[in-house]
Amino acid sequence: MKNKMKKQGVGQILFSVVCNFHTIPFSFLIFLPVTLFSNLNQVNNLEHLKIPLSHILSATHDFSYQYRIGSLNDVQLYRAELEHYDKENYSSKRYNTVIIKRYPSDRRPKYSGEKHFVTEIEILSSVVKNPHIVNLLGFCVEDSEMILVIDNFSNGFLGEYLKNLKDKRVLTWEKRLKICIDVAHGLHYIHCQMEDQKMIINRDIRSYTIGLDENWGAKIVSFGKSIFLPPNQEDKALYPKSCIGRSSYIDPQYEKTGKLKRESDVYGFGVVLFEILCGRLANDPIYLKESDKGLAPVARQRFSIGTLEEMIDPIIKEETAKNTFVLNSGPNKDSLHTFISIARQCVVETQDQRPTMKVVVNELEKALFFQVSHRSNFILCFPRSKIV
Repeated sequence: MKNKMKKQGVGQILFSVVCNFHTIPFSFLIFLPVTLFSNLNQVNNLEHLKIPLSHILSATHDFSYQYRIGSLNDVQLYRAELEHYDKENYSSKRYNTVIIKRYPSDRRPKYSGEKHFVTEIEILSSVVKNPHIVNLLGFCVEDSEMILVIDNFSNGFLGEYLKNLKDKRVLTWEKRLKICIDVAHGLHYIHCQMEDQKMIINRDIRSYTIGLDENWGAKIVSFGKSIFLPPNQEDKALYPKSCIGRSSYIDPQYEKTGKLKRESDVYGFGVVLFEILCGRLANDPIYLKESDKGLAPVARQRFSIGTLEEMIDPIIKEETAKNTFVLNSGPNKDSLHTFISIARQCVVETQDQRPTMKVVVNELEKALFFQVSHRSNFILCFPRSKIV
């Protein structure tokens, strides 16, 4: 009984955190990172996003296994039909398929569900609507439960395809390029395009934090490990390296020094680029045999000795385009070389030698242009194509 009351107390405090920051007692603030409260004014009014726990339990049949679709950083993911406020118009509600993120409420020494939960709410509620960032549709803090409701991703997560849990053949080279461009735009936005010159470092960019919607549009879906940086602070700040993501994606300079910069995300994204190119996760045993850090060091080594192209996913080498007489219309050479070049720059070991996300976006769009132009040269009936 006492334990239950303690958990209820945590829930009540968290609800106060996410709905009414100015009422938080200082004694609670000291247990949460200062960076969580870098922009409190934008999270003062979230009452309209609260969803009763009873509605979530009903939608998932008490978190039944049949609704569970996986987990992400110890957060259980469910897909269900649920009523929530319309993200386009908060004065009305809608009923559709959503993803429910259920955070752990235990207090393990190396993990804090409360911190990640509050961080995610703060960031998703402060980010101006962006097509490449997941939308926060609602939340619930009742009893011991901490729950976020976000957009549905009907085509799952990128990592599911790279791990062969879903048919990877649907990811043509052109589609892979567009996915990369979407994520690059999302990172460029949180790094450079937010209001008041704010900056967010995600710290957890990897293929399993990239969701794919019904049109194969890609969005960044996880911000629990993110950090807000005030303008002009990134060169001065040191941040703890605990809970910063999977080792195969971690910026090696950040891991050594604790110095966190936008280029730390660039490194993680570069690993994702190589995953998409090679069709395997960064921690695939085939790479771990060569390096305990996985794919990135292996790719750098192969690039230096001129054998990187041997690592390319055979599926995209062998793909054929519809409506053409070309037996092998896989990646255009210019497209492929442009992609490999920018991916390699992203995963160099020193932060200052990595490109900005603006440069990455431009190079990826160039790679897509080469690929679309190459395909168009062979198509008899030219379909509509658009470079995003």
